Amino acid sequence: MTSSSSRRDFLRTATLLAGGVSLAAAGCSTTNPETERQGGGSLARAKQEGKIKVGFANEAPYGFTDKSGKLTGEAPELARAIFKELGIPNVEGVQVDFGGLIAGLNAKRFDVIAAGMFINKERCASAAFSDPDYVAKTAFMVPKGNPKKILKFEDVTRSKANIGVLTGAVEGGYAEKLGVPKGQIKPFPDQPNAYEGLKAGRIDAIALTRISLADLLSKHPGEPFEVTEAFTPVIDGKEQLGAGGFGFRKADTDLLKAFNDKLTEFKQQNKLLPIIQPFGFSQAELPGPGDTAAKFCAV
Repeated sequence: MTSSSSRRDFLRTATLLAGGVSLAAAGCSTTNPETERQGGGSLARAKQEGKIKVGFANEAPYGFTDKSGKLTGEAPELARAIFKELGIPNVEGVQVDFGGLIAGLNAKRFDVIAAGMFINKERCASAAFSDPDYVAKTAFMVPKGNPKKILKFEDVTRSKANIGVLTGAVEGGYAEKLGVPKGQIKPFPDQPNAYEGLKAGRIDAIALTRISLADLLSKHPGEPFEVTEAFTPVIDGKEQLGAGGFGFRKADTDLLKAFNDKLTEFKQQNKLLPIIQPFGFSQAELPGPGDTAAKFCAV
């Protein structure tokens, strides 16, 4: 709910064409660097070619491939809808470990990060972001009954529990800043591995967004786990409300503006929720008027 970021290197490339995904090599962009610096490079090329590459981390419900191999999720579906209206009908997905998304973007392996990535000051130093398309609170997945009474990060320290976080996700940073000893913070490359760690008793809880954990739990019906009530961590007196957006190279000002303008239009015309609702998002997760990229880049 989507996360400071280095999961692994590139796993594979998934190419989405006309609703299906096939594996293909992830080539670099051929955009002229000078044109790109001036703006207009990636957007013009994508319109001319009728396709654009997006990076995703195979993390449900934000961006993932389903059992049929189709690229889907909250971010890819929204990207598909926006780019279609911008005259770019085809979206190609490049799967990357979450921690490699910004590096992959800047290496021109794809043009947009469509992975539900949280917008924060650290990431904004390396990439430009659209305004948020969702906001999300944090929660824990714990054994049923929550035996260690973990409801916030401070409870992890008190109970001497071990918590699982995704490598590169914001929850690990939250835990450290709130005093959880590093030895109690266990990184995992993805959700399935974190779940197996919890199931095997190697950790006592998983910290992620409520949306991510609810989706993960839904994949394991009948298992003896539950998701705690969502909360907003407070660090140095500031609420750490997460907000996800799409990442762009800083030079691609025209591409970012076109995307942002269309996203704003979707919000104003109530088109956003119907696209992301099938992935567990509700009215409560919609950004407010004051939720901008600039706001979250400052914290």
